[in-house]
Amino acid sequence: MSSPMRAALVECCGRPPVVGNVPRPLAGAGDVLLSVTCAPITPLDLLCATGTSYFGEPALPYVPGVQGVGITPAGERVWFPTSAGMAPGDGSMAEFCAVPSSDLVRLPEGCDDVTAAALGLSAVAAWLALTWRARLEPGEKVVVLGAGGTVGQVALRAARLLGAGDVVGVSRAPREGCIPLDPVPTLAARLREVIGAADVVIDPVFGEPAEAALQVLAPGGRLVNLGGSASDSAVLSSAGLRSRAVSVLGYSNNAVSREQRAAALGAIFGHAARGELSVDHYVVGLDDVGAAWEGTRGGRAVVRLTEVPSAVGVP
Repeated sequence: MSSPMRAALVECCGRPPVVGNVPRPLAGAGDVLLSVTCAPITPLDLLCATGTSYFGEPALPYVPGVQGVGITPAGERVWFPTSAGMAPGDGSMAEFCAVPSSDLVRLPEGCDDVTAAALGLSAVAAWLALTWRARLEPGEKVVVLGAGGTVGQVALRAARLLGAGDVVGVSRAPREGCIPLDPVPTLAARLREVIGAADVVIDPVFGEPAEAALQVLAPGGRLVNLGGSASDSAVLSSAGLRSRAVSVLGYSNNAVSREQRAAALGAIFGHAARGELSVDHYVVGLDDVGAAWEGTRGGRAVVRLTEVPSAVGVP
């Protein structure tokens, strides 16, 4: 029998995880046993643990965490994904995790573990929504809805890094480079005032904010929807879509190939290593995972599982 390890455990759907001891996983064929340094608490983790997601109710108990950062037996720092909560098996919020070697993405020097964990799949969504789905061209104008969230924060910065022209965010809370979230007519008028006509809208919220943003899309403009935190539905004008030949596109990380994800993360972590890309986050210990799960503080919570050896250069 394998040695025990400490882990977060979802024992009941709809309730925060508790901390307990579970057997250390064994690496199967093609797997690598990672010493996990940190793992973020993401909206997908929360959704899966409700038992009401489109993935169905997870088998209980299980270790949550759909992504994390760890160290290989050879001492390399890597980012990794899991299917915890979406399929049988445990996730990243444990001291060790067995992961297929083909899923690992190496962290460059200068990109610390916590920053990489905080960015992760949310950054992939923002990056690929801009580059793959919207096919952003240099100089194009970009509106980012939900700009205070992790996806929105990355989209704002990534659009500029990718050479966009004017970039403006819409945020419920005051934020630099953003305008406040207002009712549809007011928000549409404010967007026209600030940016004129937008070529691309990155939309993690849908609902009324998307309705307002669609009104300011330029001819041939593209709105990429990544989520529905404001509403699962929106009222769209057929005449508005047709008269300007605008496109409404969907995005899901589940539709992305392993190669696309790795390439996006390589670019993201490269920018992070140069100090060009980060998101609001805070670090908690494993014993505080329950409180962090409840979302009592702003920014993304990153759970520290094990200390990073000084030999890999991360404080």
